[in-house]
This record gives sequence, structure tokens and C-alpha cells, in this order.
Amino acid sequence: MTNINDLAAPPVHKGAAKLRKEPRSAMARPVSSFHRFANPGRFMRLAGRLMPWFATVTVVLIGAGLYFALFASPADYQQGESVRIMYVHVPSAWMALFVYVSIAAASAVALIWKHPLADLFARAASPLGAGFTLLALVTGSLWGKPMWGTWWVWDARLTSVLVLFFLYLGHIGLMNAFDDAARGAKAAAILALVGVINVPIIKFSVDWWNTLHQPASVIKLSGPTIHPTMLVPLLLLAVGFTFYFLTLVLVRMKSEIVAARIRAMRLAQLGA
Repeated sequence: MTNINDLAAPPVHKGAAKLRKEPRSAMARPVSSFHRFANPGRFMRLAGRLMPWFATVTVVLIGAGLYFALFASPADYQQGESVRIMYVHVPSAWMALFVYVSIAAASAVALIWKHPLADLFARAASPLGAGFTLLALVTGSLWGKPMWGTWWVWDARLTSVLVLFFLYLGHIGLMNAFDDAARGAKAAAILALVGVINVPIIKFSVDWWNTLHQPASVIKLSGPTIHPTMLVPLLLLAVGFTFYFLTLVLVRMKSEIVAARIRAMRLAQLGA
């Protein structure tokens, strides 16, 4: 695994880089092109350009989604006004799965290609994914109380989402459990890849077991079965949550790079 402190290494002088250039095979070019995006300076510039746009899209979509969810969509004929919890609960649950799959993919990239930004992404995304999972659990309990008469039941969907939350906590813990950051990142990456088996269990639990949750009504081969007045705010908030995540993960990644550079400067000063 690549140590995050490697991102703080000073850039190589262009003249020196030219002296070390060697002929590359056609097979080596895709890997080299892939690794060029690991350059921290290039990433910082790209993130700086994307963050304002992502933040703007986040505010617009979440604002529009909340307006449609609270004022333009009708109350459910059975659930009444409590159905509005769905507009936060469902996108949060989607994001909990999306973020974990992203972390698992980044972990695979870090283990196979030693890409430094992959480890950095996993470290930055894990607390955000844990937050989405906790929000899904809390809003699910709030929604379940008036519908099911209880805050919690140990059915397959709820239990597997709770396991997902503990996987996030384990990932965060392993990332910070070792003095050697590379060892922590490798251990966390292995956990993320092993834990990805829980994702299809969450997704298909309502089909495989008898649970209190209803089957999928939005993502279906036959098309959504939810009414458009409810589908529109649901999708607006889902996309808004996605851009919210992207904005925050870029902020956290930039902060990690800056912190690594500060640590490297302090170590250089102590060694001088």
C-alpha cells in the first residue's frame, strides 16, 4: 500500500525527469496514464475547480428536493404525513450502499495498482458513508414507529444495514489503528473487500426473506411503481446527496494532502 505521506514528496525537476525517461511498451502506457492522476498537485487543482460546481449543484438539488418533498408531494393515503421521512431515509440508504461500493473499488485499486489517491479516497469517504448509514437507520426507526408500532425489529434488511454500519466503523478503526499508515490502509482495504458481500444481501434481503420492508419500487426492470409526485423529490434528493458526498470527499481529500505536506515539512525541519 502507498503511504499517504508519499503524496507530500517534493516534485521531481523536469530536467531530471527527462534524464530518467526510458522507452515504454504499449502495455505500460495505460498504467502510466492511470498513475498520472495520482499527482497531488494535479488533483488539488482539479478538486479546486470541481468543488464550487459540486457545492452549487448540491444546494440547488437538495433545496428543490426538500421543497417538492415537503410542499408539492401529497401525503400517503395509508401513512399520512409520516411518509415524508422517506425522502431522507431512502436516499440515505442508497448512499450508504453507494459509498461502501466506492470504498471497496478504491481499496481494490489501492491493493492492485498502489494508487495513493485510492487509499486517500477510502479514508475520506468512510466517515461520510458511516454518517449516511446512521441517518438511514435513525430515519428508518422514526418511520417504522408509526407504521410498525416499534422502533426496531431484527429483520433481514435492518440487521444487514446495521452490519454495514459496523463495517464502516471497523474500516475507520483499522485506518487509524497502526502507527504505520500503510499497514492500516491495507488492513482496512481487505476489510472493505470482504465486507462488500453484505451489499447484495442488503439489496435482495426483501426478496430472499420475509421482512417488514416492501420490495423495490423505484429501481425495477419493469420501471418505477411509485407515483411521479413522489418519485421526483426522491430522485432530486438522491442526486443531491450524491453531489453532497462528492463535495465533502474532495474537501476531506484535500485536507489530508495538506496535512501530509505539513507533517513532511515538520519532519524535514527536525532532521535539518
